[in-house]
Amino acid sequence: MEKTQTKSLVAVGNRTPEPLFSLSPRVVQSEQFWRWGDDNMLPYALSLMSRRSTTHRRIINDKADYIAGKGFSYDEQQPLLARLVERANGEGDSLRAVLGRLAFDKSLMGNAFLEIVTDEEHTFLSLYHQDASRCRLARDGKHVILHHDWNFYRAAEAVTLPLYPHFERQADGSLRSVVHYKEYEPMFSHYGVPKYIAGMGVSAIAYKTDCWNISRLDNSFQLSGVMMLDASVGSEQEAEQIVQAAQRKFAGNPGQVMFVIKEGSENDNSRFIPVEARNEGDWSELHDQATSDIVIAHSWFRSLSGLDYSSGFSAERILHEYEVALNTVILAEQEELLSPIKRVMREVVGIDPTSLEVVNRPPTRSKPIYMKVWEARKADGLEYDAEDEKQQYYLSEITKYNVTKIG
Repeated sequence: MEKTQTKSLVAVGNRTPEPLFSLSPRVVQSEQFWRWGDDNMLPYALSLMSRRSTTHRRIINDKADYIAGKGFSYDEQQPLLARLVERANGEGDSLRAVLGRLAFDKSLMGNAFLEIVTDEEHTFLSLYHQDASRCRLARDGKHVILHHDWNFYRAAEAVTLPLYPHFERQADGSLRSVVHYKEYEPMFSHYGVPKYIAGMGVSAIAYKTDCWNISRLDNSFQLSGVMMLDASVGSEQEAEQIVQAAQRKFAGNPGQVMFVIKEGSENDNSRFIPVEARNEGDWSELHDQATSDIVIAHSWFRSLSGLDYSSGFSAERILHEYEVALNTVILAEQEELLSPIKRVMREVVGIDPTSLEVVNRPPTRSKPIYMKVWEARKADGLEYDAEDEKQQYYLSEITKYNVTKIG
C-alpha cells in the first residue's frame, strides 16, 4: 500500500552535500488532528467540484497561472539565487512551478503547504509543494500530518513535520519544516476558507445545468412523457417484463418516460403522451446567471476567464481588467506566497532575496512590438523624446531583454 513520504533531496547550497537517500520519517504516534470540514473530507469535495464545473475550474487555473507569472527577475550576480530559481528541489521543479502549485491549492482550497528541506549545517535548501488535500494540522498546533488517503487513515502510514520556523531532524538526516498558507476567514482558526466560498452553490448549479444538457443530448432530444400501455398482466414479474420491453422500444434514455399499465381491452389504446418542455430559456438564463456569480465569488474578471470571447475579442478590455486584477489580486497573492520563501532563503542559506520579483505580463498587447519606445509613449499621451537614445529601442527588443532575465 502506498505510504506518504516526504520528498527526495536537493541541490542548492554553499557547498555540494553528499548524496542522501530519502527514508521514511518518523510516523505520527497519535491520530489527534483537526478535521478539515465536518467529515474531514472538505478538500476532496472542493477538488471534485472543481473538476465538474467548467467556469469554476477555468478561473482557478487562470488565477494560479497569473499569480505564478512568467518567471522571475533577480540579481544575476547571485549564483545561489539563480540556481534555486532554476531548480528549487531534487525533483527538478523550478521555483515558478512550485509557486504555481501553491497558488493553485490556495485558490482551490484556501490553504497551501510548502515543505522546506535543509541540513544541520544549512549547506543546502530545497523547496517542495505538498498537496494540500493530503495535509492536516495536528492538535498541538505545531505540526502538519501528511497521509496519502484520509478516507482510510492509518497512523502507521502517516508522517508528521513541524510548522515553520521550527525544524525537526528526520531519519534521512535532513531537517524539514512546513509553511502553511491560509486564507483568513472569521471563526476559522485552523484552516483557511477559499475566497469563492459564497459561490459553491452557483458552481453546483452550473454543473447541474451542464448535466441537464448532456442528458438531453444522450436522449437524442426526445421528449419526455407518459407511455400508456394496454396489457393484461397476471403477475408483477410479467408487468416488469412489459415495462422493460417498452423501455427498449420507446424510451431512448431510461428515466425519461413514465410507464402506466392498465387493463387491456379489445382495441389496443396504447399511446405516448408527451410532456412538452418550454423551459429551455429559463435553463439557459439560470446557467448564465450562475456563471456570472461564480466570477464574482472568485473576485475575478470575465474577460480574463474567457467568457466574453464569443461576443468579440476586445484587447483594450482585457488589458484594463488585467491591470485591475494585477493591482487588486495578483500582486497581493504573489507577495503573500513569496514572503515566507524569501525569509527561508535568507535565514537558512543566507541568500539575499531582495532582487527576487515575479515577472508579470498581460495576456495580450495593445501595441505592436515593432513600435519604438518613443512612439509607444506618444500613443499613450506621455512625454517622449524622439531623439533620446534610450527611446529608440523597439518594444520587441525590450521584451527580449526581459526574457533573458527570467528563471
